[in-house]
Amino acid sequence: MLPLVGDLAPPQKRASALSIVVSGLMLGILIARLLSGIMTQFVTWRAVYWLSVGLQYAIWFLLYLFMPDYPSTNPGGLNYFKMLWSILVMLTKHPVLVQACFISFFTAATFTNFWTVLTFLLSGPPYNYDPVVIGLFALIGIASMCVGPVYARLVIDRFVPLFSVILGMAWCLVGITLGTYTGTFTVAGPILQAFMNDLGMQSAQIANRSAIYAVEPKGRNRVNTAFMVATFLGQLVGTSVGSHLFARGGWIASGSYSMGSIGMSLVFCFMRGPWEEGWFGWHGGWSIWKKDAKSADGKVVEEKNPLRRLTTKEKVEQRDLEKAEAEDEQHHDQHVHAHGHDNQEVVNAEPMERSLEMRAAEDKTDEASGEDEDKISSKSGEDDVAPKNLAPQPASMTGATGA
Repeated sequence: MLPLVGDLAPPQKRASALSIVVSGLMLGILIARLLSGIMTQFVTWRAVYWLSVGLQYAIWFLLYLFMPDYPSTNPGGLNYFKMLWSILVMLTKHPVLVQACFISFFTAATFTNFWTVLTFLLSGPPYNYDPVVIGLFALIGIASMCVGPVYARLVIDRFVPLFSVILGMAWCLVGITLGTYTGTFTVAGPILQAFMNDLGMQSAQIANRSAIYAVEPKGRNRVNTAFMVATFLGQLVGTSVGSHLFARGGWIASGSYSMGSIGMSLVFCFMRGPWEEGWFGWHGGWSIWKKDAKSADGKVVEEKNPLRRLTTKEKVEQRDLEKAEAEDEQHHDQHVHAHGHDNQEVVNAEPMERSLEMRAAEDKTDEASGEDEDKISSKSGEDDVAPKNLAPQPASMTGATGA
């Protein structure tokens, strides 16, 4: 679903579109915690699996009814094993993808670590909450998921992705710090951590996706596979390490591990700048503003996907462009008609014999005009010579006339 969103959404609004879908994904995870707490209080644990079966069939039926049939981005087809191998090749070609995978690995570990050991903390002293109350804590994470789309439109879409990732890590670090060192004596700490950690992780994931979906426009599914493998591995590690640390050192030990994970994420953030083309460094500057506002990562101008519909602004721009082109063409036609220019396309389309006849007619016209010019010239020459041949009259004739 997420790669399809990357195909259909305009690059400058990709973060907002992804945030809506990711919010749905995270809402499902958090609502599952809420439902599990309620169901284990009142029904048998097997009911959870029956509910899962029903939801899966409902999803399949809804997709069959409403999911459009989109054409493949690779019509020529790809061999399955070559496609899997190409994922590893991508990791050697695109530094931004590797950077995003490491950041997501450590960030996802903090998410599952918190929600796993939170049950242990709240079910023991000094809180001793029952499963229903513990499940209600998922509502806090749901609130942060609802804020996500607005945050994406106002922040992530306006800046380079790396800046939004670092900002998300800052939210996580503040929330984890407050929750870790105040959660043993006040419930306000875990509440703040639930909200800020989920908001920071979601914003970081959306920003990373906006960056990596620009590197392989025809391979976004494979890019997403590499990214999600790293994310799920981080979730597994966070659950395992967090529960072991809680069993040995309690809430503060598991929370300190989450702080270390966010620290590692920040290390990978600062290893490579937003304008760096290589694997390490900050070449190109520190600017957080996009060089191209219509791109997803601020620097790569993507071609329009044929599956994507035009936005309202793009429709207006296209209509204005077509109107301007029509006016220019009309003005050009009027100019040609006023000056009597030949239509070169019509001239080029004339048959060869017709062209020869036209050329012969032109030659005859030139010869006739030349003969007329010669006659006119000779006549004018005679007129010029005649006065010179007049002889002067004799003096006697002049005198006789006078007498």
